[in-house]
Amino acid sequence: MLGNSQDAEDVLQSTFLNALKSLPSFEGRSSILTWLYRIAVNEVLLHIRHQRPDLQVGIDGDDSSDNDFTPYQFVDWCCLPEAELLSSESKTYLDKVIQQLPEKLRVVFILRDIEGLSIRETGEALGLTETTVKTRLFRARMHLRDQLSTYYYERLDKANI
Repeated sequence: MLGNSQDAEDVLQSTFLNALKSLPSFEGRSSILTWLYRIAVNEVLLHIRHQRPDLQVGIDGDDSSDNDFTPYQFVDWCCLPEAELLSSESKTYLDKVIQQLPEKLRVVFILRDIEGLSIRETGEALGLTETTVKTRLFRARMHLRDQLSTYYYERLDKANI
């Protein structure tokens, strides 16, 4: 979520220190994993706010003001060799595109699709409804699909030349 391993280590350390201090107040209304994710997300947002105070970051709020995402193009990736899809260049590009997602879409995408939390667990960790989690996840996936379609379209074009 931070795009920098040193910052991620700092946030991880803060997360565990805060969790340790807050453990006596853990009520058990959610799983311990969900509780830890919530602390971690709060620490990430706090870190981002300290790094860039002019930037407004958050995971809550109304999504109705967001522009609807309209995909630019769809590309059939069937003809690309598997090595191209799994190349380190492709993985680097995917990481870059994930980092470019708006914060509230990125955090949902990472928790759900990378960390493997369920929709319910993601909602609990972020303090969002399941509907909001599903909406943001859909928007994040559509944005990524559009960006990757452009990326792989260029590779298909080069392969056909």
